[in-house]
Amino acid sequence: MTHSAMDLNLLTALDVLLEECSVSGAAERMHLSEPAMSRTLGRIRKAVGDPILVRAGRAMVPTPHALAIHAEVRAVVERARTLFAAAGDVDLRTLSRTFTVLAHDVFAAAYGAALFERARVEAPGVRLKFLAESHVDTPALREGVADLEVGVIDTRAPEVCTEHLFDDRMVACVRPGHPLLRGPITPARFAAADHLIVSRRGKLHGPIDGALAELGLTRRVVGTAPTFPSSLFILTASDLVGLVTGSVSAVAEQLGLKTFDIPLDLPPVPLGLAWHPRHDADPGHAWLRRCMGDTLATALTVGTSSAAEGASVAEQTSGAEGPSTPV
Repeated sequence: MTHSAMDLNLLTALDVLLEECSVSGAAERMHLSEPAMSRTLGRIRKAVGDPILVRAGRAMVPTPHALAIHAEVRAVVERARTLFAAAGDVDLRTLSRTFTVLAHDVFAAAYGAALFERARVEAPGVRLKFLAESHVDTPALREGVADLEVGVIDTRAPEVCTEHLFDDRMVACVRPGHPLLRGPITPARFAAADHLIVSRRGKLHGPIDGALAELGLTRRVVGTAPTFPSSLFILTASDLVGLVTGSVSAVAEQLGLKTFDIPLDLPPVPLGLAWHPRHDADPGHAWLRRCMGDTLATALTVGTSSAAEGASVAEQTSGAEGPSTPV
């Protein structure tokens, strides 16, 4: 890269171009005409000594070199933005940012609408990109792939800032009329049912199995689903037993599923936020963290309410008809 030919404006444009993979999309984001954005891309190509974006059919894709430097470019742009914004509060009405949030897809399903609405009202220039968790662990925050992680934060890396929000818990969910609902749900009856696990890596065991083993019980796990929403749709048409956290149990209930307390002593599920320290003093990122924290605070209330209702599911549905033989 020819450093003398690359200024902060070009770095910002490069970041947007790599995010959009489109000259027209980047032009709209930066409030430029397409010809002006094309000229900017030309300057970037000359300064970097790389095409950056190349044609692939009707779309444009980043070159290997562009992919390799994107995280560093993003870090520099974010650091500069923080530096210039540090002296005062951000004007949310004029803020133009795209935030990438790494979270379980069920979080987006449960709270995406509320977050998009809050952004529309408070910061109309902000866009939110939800990124699903991968089956492999990658340093997404450090590399700039994601701006914020939401969920169970188990990292202790020194280059990651964390905030614990509250302890959630797992609840079981089944279709209406499921055999388990026809009486008291004991550990033995719970273990005797067929179970479906959600695992991005395809693991066939979890904390439930450890708790059952302490009681001398085992369960039959018939398989795994890669995401919570996919598992919920499977549960609606089967006699399998699945799990969700209490804070997102409303998603299961919207599909008509019944949730109930698991009759086992299980560890809590700590929910929180994680971000890279380069965002710590960024006013825009601080607003994003507040949004997520407020949303999850409402989740705690919703989850508690759902749990109270779910505690009486077995009594309310005893004798309900279903297509399968009772457990």
